[in-house]
This record gives sequence, structure tokens and C-alpha cells, in this order.
Amino acid sequence: MNPTEQRRTGERVAFDKGYDAHMMAIDGTWRRDCRLLDVSETGGKLIVEASIVGLNLKEFFLLLSSTGLAYRRCELAWVNGDQIGVNFLKVGKGKKGSVSSSTR
Repeated sequence: MNPTEQRRTGERVAFDKGYDAHMMAIDGTWRRDCRLLDVSETGGKLIVEASIVGLNLKEFFLLLSSTGLAYRRCELAWVNGDQIGVNFLKVGKGKKGSVSSSTR
């Protein structure tokens, strides 16, 4: 386990062959095929099929179904070659750890 992976908290579920998914810009201007290698409650590790150079990865969607009905809002945590780490953003203000007003 590398130091980047050691920073992640929470129990992880690993997928032996990866789980096919897609990354998509918040505004829909770009989309990339990827494979989800592992996932926890707070984030995941992906292999991206094409270059991510020049893409705005501050916030994007990870689409987990072909219809787009299952998704997570993400931010880039780290890059290591074709692998990236993502943090899942909480519903509400779009920042990790924020609490929406309906749950207070």
C-alpha cells in the first residue's frame, strides 16, 4: 500500500477486474471511460482510459450506471500515471464534510 492510499479512511471494497464507470464534467462538456478499482464511503481509486490533461477535475461526476441514475459527485485527490484517487463530495454545498440544512 502506498502512502497516498494509507491516507484514506474507511473500509474499502476492491474489485478484482474493476467496475466499468464514466467520469463526466459537472457541465457535461467532457466524459471519460474509467474503471473503479476500489471504493470506500469517502472515495475511490480509478483507472482512466484516456488522458485527463487539461480537464477541470476540481468537481466532476462519477457515473456508475449506463443511465446515469447512480452517480457520485467527486473531486480529484491524487494522480499516479493512469490511476487517480477521488474524494466523494457530500450533498449540500458541494464541499467534503459539509452538512445540508435539511439534516441539521
